[in-house]
Amino acid sequence: QVQLVESGGGLVQVGGSLTLSCAASGSIFRINTMGWYRQAPGKQREFVALITSVGTTNYADSVKGRFTISRDNAKNTGYLQINSLKPEDTAVYYCNFGPWSTVVAGDFGSWGQGTQVTVSS
Repeated sequence: QVQLVESGGGLVQVGGSLTLSCAASGSIFRINTMGWYRQAPGKQREFVALITSVGTTNYADSVKGRFTISRDNAKNTGYLQINSLKPEDTAVYYCNFGPWSTVVAGDFGSWGQGTQVTVSS
C-alpha cells in the first residue's frame, strides 16, 4: 500500500515562505502525476498544483506566481515552495499521486496526514 508523508508546514507571517515535502513509498511514484491539495477550516479540500512525470505543471489560479511545485523521482519526493503567503493560505496541505485525471479530480481513496500551514497577519 502506498504511503504518503507530508512535512514542512508551520506558523509563518504574512509574506513569508515555506517549502513543503511529500515523501511517497513505492516505485510507481515516478511514473505518475503528483498533486498538492489543501483544506481550510470549514471548507472542502481543494486542488493547489500538479506536476506530471515529465515535469509539466499546472496551478490553481489562487496560487499562480506564488507557489512552485517540483519533484525528485530518484527520492520519491515531491515539493511545494510557497511564497508571499497570505492569511487565506492557512490550511492543511496534502499530497497524492496517480493518473493525471485522478489528480485533477482529487478522487483518491486514501490520504496522508497532511501538514498544517498557518499564516498570521
